[in-house]
Amino acid sequence: MEKFNFENLNVYQEALVFINAIYNRTANWPKDELFGLASQLRRAAVSIALNIAEGSSRTKKDFRHFLDLSRGSVFECVAILSIALNRKYITAKEFELHYEFCNKLARMTSRLKTSLI
Repeated sequence: MEKFNFENLNVYQEALVFINAIYNRTANWPKDELFGLASQLRRAAVSIALNIAEGSSRTKKDFRHFLDLSRGSVFECVAILSIALNRKYITAKEFELHYEFCNKLARMTSRLKTSLI
């Protein structure tokens, strides 16, 4: 079976790894957060990969815009993780690990965008 082009992008593959980590981490959050912060974090993480996938089907100009949206979702994840840390849903070490992953995704997204010029 032939893959779509976006499936071969390292940033897309890394986004999938991040999504799995977020789903695993939020699975044990308080039940009253399932439709709140946990859901928002999951949707933001998923949005990273979805914008890469959708943008890859567009023109280079449009793809760059979708990569901006993807990067924005990375930043949203950072903000939500900060809230989760303050609420003690994650430890400082977990925050640092996820924060570094977000930093990596943001850099990868920016590099891909730059390569499309």
